Amino acid sequence: MNPEQYVQQKAAASGSSFYYAFLFLPKERRAAITAFYAFCREIDDVVDEVTDPGVAHSKLAWWQAEVDKSFAGTPSHPVMKALMPLAAPYRIEARHLLAVIEGCQMDLAQNRYLDFPGLTRYCHLVAGIVGEVAARIFGQTDEATTAYAHKLGLAFQLTNIIRDVGEDAMRGRIYLPVNELQQFDVKAHEILKRQYSERFTALMQFQTQRALSIYDEALALLPDADRRAQKPGLMMASIYRTLLREIAADGYQVLHQRVSLTPLRKFWLAWKTQAFGRVV
Repeated sequence: MNPEQYVQQKAAASGSSFYYAFLFLPKERRAAITAFYAFCREIDDVVDEVTDPGVAHSKLAWWQAEVDKSFAGTPSHPVMKALMPLAAPYRIEARHLLAVIEGCQMDLAQNRYLDFPGLTRYCHLVAGIVGEVAARIFGQTDEATTAYAHKLGLAFQLTNIIRDVGEDAMRGRIYLPVNELQQFDVKAHEILKRQYSERFTALMQFQTQRALSIYDEALALLPDADRRAQKPGLMMASIYRTLLREIAADGYQVLHQRVSLTPLRKFWLAWKTQAFGRVV
């Protein structure tokens, strides 16, 4: 298996909504975003799949060294071998990849966030930076698009947090800010034990409304000059906002299951955005 086949398999196997947006890109841009996304999956998998924190720290340290070596011209991992030829054309920098690793290191160091500003810092590293790189690959021409990409990345990560409350609790993590749990009188042990309540529903409604507002803020920041080039991001926004509405319509039953859209529905939403240029 060559590096290009490796990253393609890694991206497709994730089943992520992002994959559907990649399908509409020209070949070289699709290769770049696929390789970058595969890198993000590799880093994320260290945190999610390695149970020993010491081993996870060692693996992330290895990746930091691999990034440095790759930008010095000697990549060894298939992901970096696939990504490096495309880094310069799409302005992908070592700092971008190292920021993603730093965000995942935060997962090993803490499993609670006291307030929303603290959570936002984490989201910046694991999602805002990802949005910045993606915008460059998609064809950014206006510097103002970076602010849009960061804000949209925040909205995506907040959606993931809402969707994955139950899965994260199984790993001992609660990303919902502590002061907001207190505001709605939801106890951490209730989430860890996956106990529903009207208080939990009110908390999740609050989280969802904030995320939807951030989508609106992000879309308002997108310059007209880059609207066509950034269609893949708009496709993802359409899929993720629809997912949020599904979660709300289902009564926030996220503690014992992962609410998701079917592959066909994701493709349909992506196609509609591609065809009409609007986020539903």
